[in-house]
This record gives sequence, structure tokens and C-alpha cells, in this order.
Amino acid sequence: MSTIIVTNNTKTSSFTVTGVETISAKDYLVSPKYSNIRDLKVFNLCRSYGYQTDGYYVSLLAAARGHKAYPAVRTIQETKSLSVVKIITEDLEELIQKSLRSIQSGKFSFNIYFGNTWTQRYNELGQKIFRQFTAPLLRVDFIWQKREWRIQNIQLIALNDIPEEHKEFVQECAKKYFAGKMKHLKRKVSYRYDLAILVNENEKVPPSNKKAIDKFERAGEKAGFNVEIIGKEDYDRLSEFDALFIRETTNVNHHTFRFSQRAEADGLVVIDDPASILKCTNKVYLAEVLNHYRISAPKTLIINHENKDSAIKLLGYPTILKEPDSSFSQGVVKVVNREDFKRKVDDLLDKSDLIIAQEFLPTNYDWRVGIMNNEPLYVCKYYMAKAHWQIVDWHGGRAREGKWDSVKLADTPPIVIRTALRAAKTIGDGLYGVDLKMVGKKCYVIEVNDNPSIETGVEDAILKDELYLKIMRSMFDRVQKKKNGKDKP
Repeated sequence: MSTIIVTNNTKTSSFTVTGVETISAKDYLVSPKYSNIRDLKVFNLCRSYGYQTDGYYVSLLAAARGHKAYPAVRTIQETKSLSVVKIITEDLEELIQKSLRSIQSGKFSFNIYFGNTWTQRYNELGQKIFRQFTAPLLRVDFIWQKREWRIQNIQLIALNDIPEEHKEFVQECAKKYFAGKMKHLKRKVSYRYDLAILVNENEKVPPSNKKAIDKFERAGEKAGFNVEIIGKEDYDRLSEFDALFIRETTNVNHHTFRFSQRAEADGLVVIDDPASILKCTNKVYLAEVLNHYRISAPKTLIINHENKDSAIKLLGYPTILKEPDSSFSQGVVKVVNREDFKRKVDDLLDKSDLIIAQEFLPTNYDWRVGIMNNEPLYVCKYYMAKAHWQIVDWHGGRAREGKWDSVKLADTPPIVIRTALRAAKTIGDGLYGVDLKMVGKKCYVIEVNDNPSIETGVEDAILKDELYLKIMRSMFDRVQKKKNGKDKP
């Protein structure tokens, strides 16, 4: 992908970077040469990004042409809203206090030039802010309020806002930045599309183990992607890719959801998509949607402070209580008497205004049907952990899992497949794992999971490498359709 720098007037601007073409905003906006280029990175250094200015239109038309603009229109809008700035930078609170602890005044500011700050001690903070708001030139204002430093404002600045004594430093920052980018791009093998796989190497119970991630990477390349494994720190790089595959446990109040939202906003194909994360991670939603579509599930009640005393009369003992965003058998408890019920309900209602109470259906194992594009991929039986009522026993803070069996689709009871497909369809057409129980001849949906577990030797035991290839090919097909609907494999 080629790279250009856009300024208002190349004749009056002394800003140049060796190996990177610098053009005027006028040329970029009206010249067919640039409107017809398919892949282009545009570093927008216009003097203003205000609505309907040249700078605004450069980023806007870049989005329309399928170019990657820095700053993107989204970034321009985000910096205008303090509430959005606070949400995006909430993970930086500790670093902000640490970096600014020696400042004696009530206000403080610094500029960020291609991720670098003039004063070295603020460089780490500057780089992290730059990763959240990928714009070449930024200014960050801080204010001392309620005994801590807070971000008061983040704004995009222009070349003529740079202090004279900083200009040589900015030139050097740009040189190093583009040199690093060019080196990175040269290392890439020539594939049609770029796929990012988001993982967390420090996660205790990840949805895919290292071997499975390696298989996804090889399958992605075979499907036609240039694949790169990314982490939380690569948030700013999402616009470099065509698709995002999240292989880290998702949650709404979590960076995985922000990754998913930004990827979707940037036009990437993303699994898990934000809507699926919202729906699957909240058990209150799942209970309501299963009831609405008359899909068999254990008898379920939504409990709040008003109905908590009467709810147990409808379910009896034992009863299962669930936090709305529980996962991997955590945040799920079994109560066996009234005192137990009252204590644990109150504990859960301290965390959420609504919780789930569900009829207890004892079985030796749960069924799991993996589904993508409303088609079944794999089936597993997950057995309960030894001497425990769940498939994962977290007693003592460590995960102790039961055994598992992979089952061929043809050997799976048809009612399990049918019920799983009906449940998944209420969520969308992404990648889901539907958990079910069979009691006699009846089948009950326990939950629908986004980001389902896919590990070597378990979920892939039947299809082996073909499972990973099916998922990657599906993502590749989605990218092709999203691009223009005309691409052919």
C-alpha cells in the first residue's frame, strides 16, 4: 500500500520525508490520479480539520475511496467529544498519574508528534495516547482536579501550530515513523487481504490455545490472507487490516469490545462483531430472546430487588443463579436452600440490577454445537468436572475441567443440531458455540456463546485442519463481498 502526505500548499510547506510523496490538498481532492488509486495511506497534515475545510474533506474522501486516512474522520469526531475521550483513555489513568506526578501547576499540556513527545519522560504516555487517536500531530491538555490529573482535551494540530524549536525534532520523528512503516510493509508477503488475530498471551483460559492460533494463522494464509497476530496495544493499527478475528475472551466493558466496535466502524469484517458480543455476553438478553422465539430452555426467571423473594417459589431447589455476563462457568452458582438463595442473590444484585435464576437440569455432559454462517461446524460433549455440577470447577481459583468427546455431525441427535441452529440464528450469522442439555428426548438451550472455544485435539478432533480453513475461508468470502461484491476468488 502506497503512502502520501497531504498539506494545504506544498509550495509554502517545508515538511518533507524522503521516500514519501507530499502533495497538496487540492490535488488529492480533485485529481483523478489519486481518486482512482485503490490502496493508499493518506497522512493528512492540513492546517484545519474543521467541518467542510480541506483537511476535513481529505479524510472524508479518503474513507469514500477506500484509502486509509490519518487522522480518520472518526478520529476527528472522537477528539471533539470529551466523553468519548474519557472512555477511550480510561485504561491510561494510572500511567497519567505516574507521568505527571512532578508537575506543580494546575494545568499542563504536551504535543505528540508521530507518537513522540518533545520531553522524553512523557514519551510512554504520548505513545499510548497516539495508539488510541492515530493522528500525526496531537496536543493533549491536562487539568489537576479532585486530587488527580485528568485529560481536559485532545485536539488535532497542524504544522503551523508546532513551535519553531520543535520543527527539526518533528521532521526526525516523521522520518523514523515512516522508515519503520516502510520496513514493516516490506516484510509482508503479497496476499490479497490483511487479517488481524487478536490474542492475549497472558490469558489464563483463552478461547484458543497456542497450537490452535498457529493453525488459524496457517489456514488464514491458505485462504488468501496476510495474517498478523496482534495484542491490546495494537488498537491504533486496526485500519491497516481488512478483517479482525478476536481470539481473546470478550466482554462489553473490555478492550475486546472496543476493538470490535472500531473494526466495524472502519469497515473491517470482524468476528466477533459488536452486536454478537452484546447479545451473547448478557444472559438476561439470551433468556428473553429464547423465550420470545419459543426455543426450549430450562425454566428461567429474571430477578431484581423487587421480585427476589417470590422468584424461588416458581423454581424450587436446587436453582442456578447467573451473573448477566458470566463465562467459562464463572459467575454461576448453585443454591440448595432458602438461606443460600437469599445470600447469593443479594451478592449478585450488588453487582447488577438484574440476574438470572434458572432451573437446575442435572446431566453427565453438555452438548456444544459450533456454528458459523448458520451452518454447523463441529459437535462436542463436555463432561462435568469430577465431583462437580459444572464442566469447569473453579474451586481454589484454578480451572479443573471434565473430559470431552468430539462427535461427528452425522452421529449427533438431529434435535440437538436443529435446536442449536435455531438459537444461533437469533443472534446473527457469526461464529457461535451453542450449549445444550438433553433430558430424555427433550433438548434445552443453556446459552449461546460468541468467541467459542476452539482448541487442538478437542473441537478440531473430527475435521482437524479443515475446521480452521472453513472459518478462514468464510471470513475471506465476507471480505470479498464487503469490498465491492464483484471480486472473485
